[in-house]
Amino acid sequence: MRHLLRCAICAVALCGLLLSQTTEQKTARYLDSIRNQPSLLLAFLHEMPKGGDLHNHLDGALYAEDIIDWAASDNLCVDRTTSGLLAPPCDACEHYTPKPAIRCAYDDHVLYNQIIDAWSMRNWRAGEESGHDHFFATFDKFLLASNNHTAEAVASIIDRGAKAHVQYIELMDTADGSAAAKLGIQLGWQDDLAKMREKLLVGGLKEIAAATSKTLAEDEARARSNLKCGTPQAEPGCNVTLRYLYQILRGLPAEAVYAQIVLGFELASSNARFVGLNLVMPEDWYVPTHDFSRHMAMLDYLHGVYPKVHITLHAGELAMGLVKPEDLSFHIRASVEKGHAERIGHGASVMLEKDPTGLMKEMAVRNVLVEINLTSNDQILGISGEDHPLPVYMKYGVPVALSTDDEGVARSDMTHEYLRAVESYHLPYTAVKRMTRQSLEHSFLPGQSLWAETKPSFKTVRACTGDVLGKEKPSSGCAKFLDTNERAREQWKLEAAFAEFEKKY
Repeated sequence: MRHLLRCAICAVALCGLLLSQTTEQKTARYLDSIRNQPSLLLAFLHEMPKGGDLHNHLDGALYAEDIIDWAASDNLCVDRTTSGLLAPPCDACEHYTPKPAIRCAYDDHVLYNQIIDAWSMRNWRAGEESGHDHFFATFDKFLLASNNHTAEAVASIIDRGAKAHVQYIELMDTADGSAAAKLGIQLGWQDDLAKMREKLLVGGLKEIAAATSKTLAEDEARARSNLKCGTPQAEPGCNVTLRYLYQILRGLPAEAVYAQIVLGFELASSNARFVGLNLVMPEDWYVPTHDFSRHMAMLDYLHGVYPKVHITLHAGELAMGLVKPEDLSFHIRASVEKGHAERIGHGASVMLEKDPTGLMKEMAVRNVLVEINLTSNDQILGISGEDHPLPVYMKYGVPVALSTDDEGVARSDMTHEYLRAVESYHLPYTAVKRMTRQSLEHSFLPGQSLWAETKPSFKTVRACTGDVLGKEKPSSGCAKFLDTNERAREQWKLEAAFAEFEKKY
């Protein structure tokens, strides 16, 4: 009898404990219960709200199958040996013609699969060509088509993001079609950065900025039309908040890089769709390595001219052996201290920096977020699992957020970035949720944050204290705060999504 009584008391206590748990705690318990069941874990993470994707390259986000369709609509040809796109006229579709029309691939599964493998990391195996070289070689092969289909590209990216429960994307794009770079080369280099900036602005850069803004607006309108936005048949992508980072090609000559950087600052100062800028291209190539400090000096000067423009920088997308040891020792620190980066893309080589723990403590104090790209770091650098610094960043309090980088070339998506993070580092639900919140906290959207504090826990600003997070009708004071702060409004939307998601568990 006593045994039965004890069992009853335990059952009541357990029931009380379960009832007293918050929906977040119940969700965390569920994640722990399926941690070793990959199929259920994948389904859970697919449905989980993922906030923002802060590191997403427009060209790299495209899947090869879509680009083949666009190339066929443009009547382009393909080099059967290299899989690079070529302008017409094309050869016939007979096997072994060197330059068939790319539409021939629809009836030739060998050619079709060859193109997809050449334009992405699908079926890549370590051998004569490294993952690094195969990855970066893909872009030149398909740019002839992707450059002419920006509207379709944007539509596909935001719709795929929405289906993975991403609500905000900052898309990197050299949106002027390299017009600024051409102007810089035309005008030539001079050591006085102030005079060179004025020369660029007088010489046509303002007109390039205006034309870029006009083209962007047209492409976005077509993208929304493709997704049937504003109609009963609207696709999920219509609900994604989209902004742009102007993408500077740092592998070009110095005068071209500087012209692009100036254009990036001009666009971010004059067009609300551009929320910042970034320097891209492989960090280990000769020009980006040789000119790294020069590029930081350019950013340092222009940050003084345009202090309100946001900067995020690729830095530490390196591994031992790619460059000399001394070139591994300072890129992240210089990007933060000299380049004024508010976020760092990759940061994979942080432990090879001079005084890495000191650097991470500094990044934590400065609140510099690292955009974590697990799949591309594995494919390009061979860095994964225990070799990746994600857990170390978290240990030292550096804010982190997962991102896709080049999901089309990598053959991945945001759900699988989350899956890789949870499986590789045994992350609890609270840590994954923190990353998601950090993605919007460190977005470059204008306005104040919903959060007055983020360490050690998230606490709302006074205007929304006492409100149920994500509630459809917040208090009048909170509603007024949200109406005037876009970033907080996007964060409130995320909290509503979390509340709905956690109800299931």
